[in-house]
Amino acid sequence: MMPIHDRPGKIWLLLPLLLWVWGSALGQTDTFAEQVQALDGRSFEAKNRAIETLAASEHPRTRRVLRAMLEGDLYARKDDGRIVIITGKQGRDYLLEDALTGEKLPPAGRRDVSRISVNNTLRSQIRSKLAQLSLMDPSPAVRLEAVQQLIDDLNPQNAQLLAQIIPGEEDSRVREAMDTALALTGLQDPDPGARLAAISTLEGNLNPEIRIRLNRLLAEEPEEMVKAAALDALDGIETRVAFYRWLETLFFGLSLGSVLFLAAIGLAITFGVMGVINMAHGELIMLGAYTTYVVQLLMPEAIGWSLLVAVPAAFLVSGLTGIAIERGIIRFLYGRPLETLLATFGLSLFLQQLVRSIFSPLNRSVTTPDWMQGTLEINPAFALTYNRLYILLFSLLVFAALLAILKHTSLGLKVRAVSQNRAMASAIGVRSQWVDAMTFGLGSGIAGVAGVALSQLTNVGPNLGQAYIVDSFLVVVFGGVGNLWGTLVSALSLGVVNKFLEPASGAVLAKILVLLFIILFIQKRPRGLFPQKGRAAEA
Repeated sequence: MMPIHDRPGKIWLLLPLLLWVWGSALGQTDTFAEQVQALDGRSFEAKNRAIETLAASEHPRTRRVLRAMLEGDLYARKDDGRIVIITGKQGRDYLLEDALTGEKLPPAGRRDVSRISVNNTLRSQIRSKLAQLSLMDPSPAVRLEAVQQLIDDLNPQNAQLLAQIIPGEEDSRVREAMDTALALTGLQDPDPGARLAAISTLEGNLNPEIRIRLNRLLAEEPEEMVKAAALDALDGIETRVAFYRWLETLFFGLSLGSVLFLAAIGLAITFGVMGVINMAHGELIMLGAYTTYVVQLLMPEAIGWSLLVAVPAAFLVSGLTGIAIERGIIRFLYGRPLETLLATFGLSLFLQQLVRSIFSPLNRSVTTPDWMQGTLEINPAFALTYNRLYILLFSLLVFAALLAILKHTSLGLKVRAVSQNRAMASAIGVRSQWVDAMTFGLGSGIAGVAGVALSQLTNVGPNLGQAYIVDSFLVVVFGGVGNLWGTLVSALSLGVVNKFLEPASGAVLAKILVLLFIILFIQKRPRGLFPQKGRAAEA
């Protein structure tokens, strides 16, 4: 160990180096402050030079300042010229952040600050510089987004930068995006061989910018060989895009079918077991949707968990309402289908008016949790929206749960017995009235769960259920009354057929065509796709 009395001499030897490092850092800070202040000038050329200098400064606040300028949040205080960033609002005042240090500043009124002007040329420059800075980010997702931004604004300088850093890139997706960007640059190479090589690299790539560049190349290319290669590559890309569009239509059809299934499955249970035409089924769906709205009002700080609470809550609310309807009205009208239809129709009007009186006639918006927002991007031509994907998976989960209840529980055994032969079930001791009440409650509870799902796709209002009641009956009749598999298959089939017909015929005509098909189908198979079995079904 060095003696203590020798250390001061060593420190004096290091002092010039420490002063040099400190001076360099101070000079960098001064340069950064000067260039940020230069952004407030009137000359756009001076701003252009300031942006270039800032991007080259490697200062940790550079990206924050340039991003604020791009988004129109960079201002200057009128009293002292200090450059600030608007971070939000407090009443009519702006919340301020010091652009140089990030320090929170006292709020200021609109007349106390002036926005730093920016034109389209500067915006393009800022996007390019931000992308270049993001290429050095440790996160692969940030680097990938940066490359995508550079593809939209590709120039020789950016291409040279990508060529320099691509050998050190370890992430395969980022590297592939960089290869694509360099290939797009190669389309402008004066050498026909280089253009052919670039086209070969871009074959099968679904990035929209590639189709634009290849179409532009076809219009300007003098060499027939290059033009033929570009045409072949473009045809291959268009074929893949058409396939993924077909898959996207199929997905939207399945998502619509899953909504129809959730709306109809409760009706299939009550209609199949009890033979009751419940015109208030749509209002039970509506009650489930309003339950979701109320749950979110009660837990505004936990929106992400609100749906998990709303599902059992909606099941209980709609299920108990269904049991009350069966015990209070329907049990007195068994065997009188016309009177049952009229009674439940009047009940639907009553429930609608009750909701209007409590929540007002205006539609209510239910917040979608963060985990259900956005899209799952499979590739640039095919993406799945999370809310519809989750609803599709949720409908299959509900289907599996109902199958388990009907196949493996005492209630399910009694429900199947009553649905197949009510008289025989009563003769062996099954309390058919209790089964009716529980079945109606189960079907109504599932309708409430459907309302939770629908609240994520549309606004919640008093007329929500009316939009699905007719479609629900169509699904039940087409699939086979009382058959869960028939309800699932018919709902998904009708959803897919609707979505494939809509581009050619329009939404209204597509529904009419589906209705005509069901009418013709029922003429040939009155009991639907999966007819119910049992003596009662044969009667």
